Amino acid sequence: MSHHDHDDDVVTNTSANPHIMEIAETRFTRRQTLFGGLSATTAALFGSLSLAGCDDDDNDEPATPPVEEPIPTPKLSFVPVPKSTADVLTVPDGYTAQVLYSLGDPIKEGVPAWADNGSETGASYVDRAGDHHDGMYFFGLAATGATPDPKASDRGILCMNHEALTTTYLHAAGETRVSGKRTVPDECIKEMNAHGVSVIEVKKNAAGKFAVTKGSLNRRITTFTEMELSGPVRGDSQVVTKFSTNGTKTRGTVNNCANGYTPWGTYLTCEENWAGYFARAADDNSKRTGDIAKQATSLARYGNAQGAAGRHLWETAGADDQFARWITGVTGDAATADYRNVINTFGFVVEIDPYDTTKTPKKRTALGRFAHEGCWPGPVKAGKPVVFYMGDDNRGDYIYKFVSTANWDPADANKADRMAVGDKYMDSGKLYVAKFNANGTGEWVELTFDKNGLNATSPNYPFANQADVCLNTRLAGDAVGATKMDRPEWGAVNPINGEVYLTLTNNSNRGSASQPVNAANPRNYDADTGSTSSSLNGNVNGHIIRWHEDGDSPAATTFEWDIYLFGSRSTYPADVNLSNLGANNDLSSPDGLWFDPRGVLWIQTDDGAYTDTTNCMMLAAAPGAVGDGGDITVAGQTTYKGKNPTSNDLRRFLVGPKDCEITGIAMTPDGKTMFVNIQHPGESGSLAAPLSHWPDGGVTRPRSSTVVVTRDDGGVIGI
Repeated sequence: MSHHDHDDDVVTNTSANPHIMEIAETRFTRRQTLFGGLSATTAALFGSLSLAGCDDDDNDEPATPPVEEPIPTPKLSFVPVPKSTADVLTVPDGYTAQVLYSLGDPIKEGVPAWADNGSETGASYVDRAGDHHDGMYFFGLAATGATPDPKASDRGILCMNHEALTTTYLHAAGETRVSGKRTVPDECIKEMNAHGVSVIEVKKNAAGKFAVTKGSLNRRITTFTEMELSGPVRGDSQVVTKFSTNGTKTRGTVNNCANGYTPWGTYLTCEENWAGYFARAADDNSKRTGDIAKQATSLARYGNAQGAAGRHLWETAGADDQFARWITGVTGDAATADYRNVINTFGFVVEIDPYDTTKTPKKRTALGRFAHEGCWPGPVKAGKPVVFYMGDDNRGDYIYKFVSTANWDPADANKADRMAVGDKYMDSGKLYVAKFNANGTGEWVELTFDKNGLNATSPNYPFANQADVCLNTRLAGDAVGATKMDRPEWGAVNPINGEVYLTLTNNSNRGSASQPVNAANPRNYDADTGSTSSSLNGNVNGHIIRWHEDGDSPAATTFEWDIYLFGSRSTYPADVNLSNLGANNDLSSPDGLWFDPRGVLWIQTDDGAYTDTTNCMMLAAAPGAVGDGGDITVAGQTTYKGKNPTSNDLRRFLVGPKDCEITGIAMTPDGKTMFVNIQHPGESGSLAAPLSHWPDGGVTRPRSSTVVVTRDDGGVIGI
């Protein structure tokens, strides 16, 4: 997520959910859960571990299972990169980083190159790279370029998100505003087109280096692209607009942050902080019809207050629909005559077929509506449901998963109509929200209409049907008492053991009356000194939580968890630097997260709390497993922590240029080429005083860019 959307977003979760300390009572002790509720194979991973602080009086727990051959753990091979505040991109000795694709770069023949002066037209960005490169995935292409090949490493389609904008450098002289209005409509069109997704073909050239191929598969998906609403929300009265009077479609996608993919070969782009793009009049509630209180509750929970202006004031640039659609308020006689409901058509996971330009993207509404940071599939197995994990990036919001109704058929991995396969697995299923118990166990609470109190009798928001639950997923999470988390961001699933990791990037509200510390979010300390006893102001540096589904089943409704890693400066005291990080691996605000197929975990940062010492970075890790550490007490709060990493199994791989975020990562199947996104270098600067000139150097404007990282000896990355 962009720096300007950092930890100062509006907090909309005012629910009085039970906190972890209030739901600590369960039928099992932590040790019974760890060793009684897992399969023998998984339990063997923990057989020789000592869990400090467990109840030693438990005489009826099962015997420790025999130790089996350990699962191979990847070994990191590169020399750690030191911290840096230089305006350069640093990779380890023996590695090279090449710039592949930057803001404004053409994706079609005949489109002029980026001019470095903001002179490009708004319409031209339909065929240019958007801004703020973010989540990304590589889809292999056969050598002929005609058919998918998941094993291909020399040619493929790179799908990437364009989350937001740095308008300072996008336009000739930044946004043109006069008296609070946008007076140059083409600037707004440029901004709308610079959001969304790039789908570009990349191929190794004669020199063995990747380059963008300006071919027929290339396309931009923007805020103008028509999209279908698919799943429970399709056709509901709450998504009826002037553009779609039957509530079956919408225009565009916006604030696409993290991402995902499907086992059948499609790309998932996720709408994160979309609510801030929409305006609403100060007296809008008084103009609405129907259950006004219910509508007001929904709009408030999603951060769209009365009197709100759009983030970029697109709604002020003209009266026609391309601008008026950013007003999610009553301006006409009926919902079919205005865009009062348009905000309800955003906040979803969007599926895109990267191989077929004729297929309309679909918003998969069964997966819920919130600030989607990403959507990551769990392990797939024939005859079992397909599972996706998701985070809601807001202070005090929740972690979710979706379990398909249909069981996986391996033949669907190779179907020609991939969007039809998506209909099968993503339009019908069960949505769950996570509760993290104080004893290291957890439960997935089902968010299905007429279950767990989600019906018309729900006290804070009366639900009408499943469409209502999917549209107001945050309110459903509130109603069932989900655990408030420290800004759930990216997730990743370990291919070695199926465990799920998720970054909790930071939370300045942790420790407040509405968000007291709990076992899963246990830190509250001073940003400047690292003290836990004075001027407390939240979980400044963030942490990474992980869990293991009971019975090794992604569809399980219970799990056990611990905290893999606590972000911290290495110089902070031990009661803050709980993972004992050192100079080679200390970090702050973990954000991007990805497991490669070898089991290496890549951690990317989006930080404002450590940038006096280092620019944002990416680290590589060879993590262990849930339960490899033990329970600890942090300022009176008990929690569960993984084994402390060392420089051998966690080390810094890359440091970005000034004022950037490192976000988005993909790799070719052979493990020899890595794609990494460098977002908004120099974001806080101005044209008169840029903070960065990366990647082009000299006196050029900084640009978000994708880089290709390779080993100089042609070997695999990282290990």
